[in-house]
Amino acid sequence: MRTHPTRSASSPTPFSPPTGAHVNRIRSLALPIAVTLTAGALSALAAGTAQAADVNVARNGGFESGLANWSCTGGTGASVSSPVYAGSGALKATPAGQDNARCSQTVTVKPNSTYTLSTQVQGSYVYLGATGTGTQDVSTWTPGSGAGWQKLSTTFTTGPSTTQVTVYTHGWYGQPAYVVDEFSVFGPDGGGGTDPGPSVPGAPAGAAVSGQSANALTLSWNAVGSATGYYMYQDGVRVKTVTGGASTQITGLTASTSYSFQVSAYNAAGEGPKSAPVTGTTTGTDPGPGPGPAVPKHALTGYWQNFDNGATVQKISDVSAQYDIIAVSFADATTTPGAITFNLDSAGLGGYTVDRFKADIAAKKAAGKSVILSIGGEKGTISVNDSASANNLANSAYALMQEYGFTGIDIDLENGLNPTYMTQALRSLSSKVGSSLVITMAPQTIDMQSTQGGYFKTALNIKDILTVVNMQYYNSGSMNGCDGKVYSQGSVDFLTALACIQLEGGLDPSQVGIGVPASPSGAGSGYVSPTIVGNALDCLTRGTSCGSFKPSKTYPGLRGAMTWSTNWDAKAGSAWSNSVGPKVHGLP
Repeated sequence: MRTHPTRSASSPTPFSPPTGAHVNRIRSLALPIAVTLTAGALSALAAGTAQAADVNVARNGGFESGLANWSCTGGTGASVSSPVYAGSGALKATPAGQDNARCSQTVTVKPNSTYTLSTQVQGSYVYLGATGTGTQDVSTWTPGSGAGWQKLSTTFTTGPSTTQVTVYTHGWYGQPAYVVDEFSVFGPDGGGGTDPGPSVPGAPAGAAVSGQSANALTLSWNAVGSATGYYMYQDGVRVKTVTGGASTQITGLTASTSYSFQVSAYNAAGEGPKSAPVTGTTTGTDPGPGPGPAVPKHALTGYWQNFDNGATVQKISDVSAQYDIIAVSFADATTTPGAITFNLDSAGLGGYTVDRFKADIAAKKAAGKSVILSIGGEKGTISVNDSASANNLANSAYALMQEYGFTGIDIDLENGLNPTYMTQALRSLSSKVGSSLVITMAPQTIDMQSTQGGYFKTALNIKDILTVVNMQYYNSGSMNGCDGKVYSQGSVDFLTALACIQLEGGLDPSQVGIGVPASPSGAGSGYVSPTIVGNALDCLTRGTSCGSFKPSKTYPGLRGAMTWSTNWDAKAGSAWSNSVGPKVHGLP
């Protein structure tokens, strides 16, 4: 699985999750109690002040303020804007090695009181619990299924002198990242009060249109301090959500046309009023990006990160010349089904401007390189499941190609795809762009085990316009090779025996590449040295340097190799591209 910051781990589980017998569960005891009150006592009780209502003593339980009030072990937690259960923020934490990614906060409670602890979670074996209760500490967890949001809830009772309790959530060893939202601890106010939450933000001021082109306009506004994001309206219809800045580019517009725009701010309390409308007019007909350079017979592909996750921050111009195809990661989803947009993370990339980004793409194209836009990754919640969404994908992708100069797209959807409508979308895009369109795919190993899988079907459906399938040979369990034997990741046999399935399953050798991490930091598991990659390439193209698996024939037309990412490669001193690049370019 490819995730936004890295590619998530799928390492072996060192311990089995505990069974229900190992978790203390609190059972309510209903005891009959006889109470006798005199009439005077009843009157006094009726006249007295009612007991205060329960409050949520947890702070920032919706994660609208990032990780404020929370502490996560080993830096395993991060605030994310997708997926969320409600509002605009959630907690995502990734277990690593012996660290189960425990995130906690200490809440102020009242002695001898009962509290209800609950949250919404996504992931396998996600835990919720409380310690330091002064009585019986409690925990509960999800079963081994990470599909969709699930509610976890339990109760605890504080001891006679307990005034603080630590509440927590964590994942499990060897499991992928988990997500938490709407965390609450309801019970009597222990004196710490409750999280008041934000109020609805005001209307943004200073809205203005700039950066006109034939198919795009840029809208900017004054930031609203209490906002966590903004909604963009075009001619009264919401078309985009913006986070992380107070400007955005609207693409896919018609040349020589006037448009009206408004923007509103939102946070956990809701959406505020819209700004005053502003208008902008696109310029005349845009000739478009023009055909891109031809992809060489043997090509090296690298994913470029539009974010900072600890790898080397790069401009497109910084990417090593060894790379023939540069996949910009990633496109963003919009509120229109199937449609995509792109938002350059200028702040996260050290002030990298859109104009410089476009100029760098043009320079790479002039040097014979292909720069494409990748659709997918962690935030790749793009769904193409009918004709309308297929058309939306094709139209929006074409508009972005015109705007930025991309020469193609990469399909990296890890939540599955519909081969019928993805085929429709890609053929529609091809009809707009022509024969110069570059189409790459980066399926996971499980997606290419059979020609009946959605990815494999799509690849075969578009074989006449497909450039290359760079399967991810990492973050994977053991898989079958084309000889029916089972191979484990991290070996030359894993690379060659699984590539053989694609080579013998109907793809042309020129449409098959080997995808691996550039360094151990680039993936949770499955890293192999450049030497192993080179051996696999030699085995498949020349029949030399094979392991125990040797293909029945050679495939000298094999396209090459891919890596996640150019940034992790640069972090490691470009060791991967400096070794694998010449090997790929020297293939027969």
